[in-house]
Amino acid sequence: MLNIRQFTFNPVQENTYVIFDEKGACAIVDPGCYFDYEYKELTEFIDSNKLVPKCLLNTHCHLDHVFGNKKIAEIYSLTLQIHRGEKPVLDFAPVSGKSWGLPFENYDGDLIFLEEGDQIDIGGEQLQVILTPGHSPASISFYHAPSKSLVSGDVLFHSGIGRTDLPGGDFDTLIASITNKLFILPDDVKVHPGHGPSTTIGHEKRHNPFLV
Repeated sequence: MLNIRQFTFNPVQENTYVIFDEKGACAIVDPGCYFDYEYKELTEFIDSNKLVPKCLLNTHCHLDHVFGNKKIAEIYSLTLQIHRGEKPVLDFAPVSGKSWGLPFENYDGDLIFLEEGDQIDIGGEQLQVILTPGHSPASISFYHAPSKSLVSGDVLFHSGIGRTDLPGGDFDTLIASITNKLFILPDDVKVHPGHGPSTTIGHEKRHNPFLV
C-alpha cells in the first residue's frame, strides 16, 4: 500500500508530496522547495524514514511546482518525469520566477515523458497517469487505485478548480478534464491537490461551486 505525506512550501503555499510504500520506495511529486529550510524539511523526512526516492514527478510545470526540481534531482540522482506538453511551461518557469520576484535555477537535465495510461512503479505499487489539461497545457494527475488516492496538481481543489488565465489554460478544457477524467473515479477517492487541504471526489461532485 502507498502512503502520502504532504509538505507546503514556498511563498505561493504549494503542496509537495512524497508517496512511499511500506518497503521504503518513494516518489517525489512537485518539489516546491524554495528556501533552504524547506529543502531540509523534505530531505530530513526522506532520510529519517529511510526512504529511497525512485522517481521525480511534476503534475505540471508552473514555477511554484518546479522550484526544487534541480536540487532534488541532484541530491537523489533522479530524472524528471513530465508530460511532453509541459516542456514549454518548464522552460518558461525562470522567466515567471523573475516576474514574481522569485528567481531560481531551473532543472536542465534529461526528461522522461509520460503519457496518459502510463503506470509508474513505486516499489511494486503502480501510479496511473491521467491526462488532465486545462489549468496548464498538459497537466497530469496521479492515481493509485488500491488506496483510492489521487494527486491532482492544480486541476481540482477543495471547493475550487485551477485558474485558467495563464498561458495554455482553458476553462472548458479544465471542466471537461475534471468531469470526464476525475469524476468517473469512486466518490471516496481522496484528492491531494496542489494547494490547500485534501478533499474527496464525492465532496467535489456535490459541493464544488464550479461543477454543480
